[in-house]
Amino acid sequence: MSLIRPILNAYLRLTEKPHMRRAQRPEQLRRPFEIKARLFFHGPRGVAARWDDLGAVAALELEPATPRDGPTILYFHGGGYVFGSPNTHRAMLAQLVRRTGLSARLPRYRLAPEHPFPAALEDALSAYDALAAQAPGGIVLGGDSAGGGLALALLGEILSSDRTPPLGLFAFAPLTDMGFTGASVRDNAESEVVLAPERASALAEMVLQGADPDDPRASPLHMEFTGAPPVWLAASDTEILLDDTRRLTARMRAQGVPVDEIIEHDLPHVWPIFHNLLPEARATLDQVAGWISSLSRPSAGS
Repeated sequence: MSLIRPILNAYLRLTEKPHMRRAQRPEQLRRPFEIKARLFFHGPRGVAARWDDLGAVAALELEPATPRDGPTILYFHGGGYVFGSPNTHRAMLAQLVRRTGLSARLPRYRLAPEHPFPAALEDALSAYDALAAQAPGGIVLGGDSAGGGLALALLGEILSSDRTPPLGLFAFAPLTDMGFTGASVRDNAESEVVLAPERASALAEMVLQGADPDDPRASPLHMEFTGAPPVWLAASDTEILLDDTRRLTARMRAQGVPVDEIIEHDLPHVWPIFHNLLPEARATLDQVAGWISSLSRPSAGS
């Protein structure tokens, strides 16, 4: 483990976790995150960015300086379905674009409480359908936290329809259970350095607004994934969403889905976003970039 890891964890515990605990209104989460992302998260040079429409959704398009043939990454940002945006995650995705040589699209899906469940999933489906029509190399789904849950819910919806499935899916600490029933929500309440577990029920109320938290579209932990392409999941052993990954991995493997599960020690929630500071973040981005690149290799007889 790097020397910066405990320093970053201490900083987040003293600043971000109390902020998450105190915030009562969405705007108290949205604007500070946008400002901090501009100040602290910086992407590499040589990755071009522009906004375009993707179905009914605006999306940030990231293109490498020297693109290679292969799939397009369709990535959904985290933020509890309440805050975050393509801009807060563009630097991290630009790092992934540079590493893979592939382009990425980051949809600006609708947020709760103004647009409760299933608005985000409707937007994700619209974006996927539009991108499928213009991505001859296929699509790799990705996301983090709530965005990871959204990507997984989208995968389940794709598999239950006649749509062409993606080549694979990766997620950093996905939120897969809107009921927050995992033991790690309780067991890691103190070791978690970013999320405030006591705010979980309020978050669920803002997002669901009366919908069933066990609806598989809201909690993909309960979804059917038989026939899914390869999946890559990562979480930290000290975060409250640890069991969201562990339980989903077990369910997917029981359904015959090939899953790479990466559990790292004592790293903050969605640590790859701290790539400018944290060596472990850069190592994880290297790892998932290699995994994505392996998906685009033609199989025998293709």
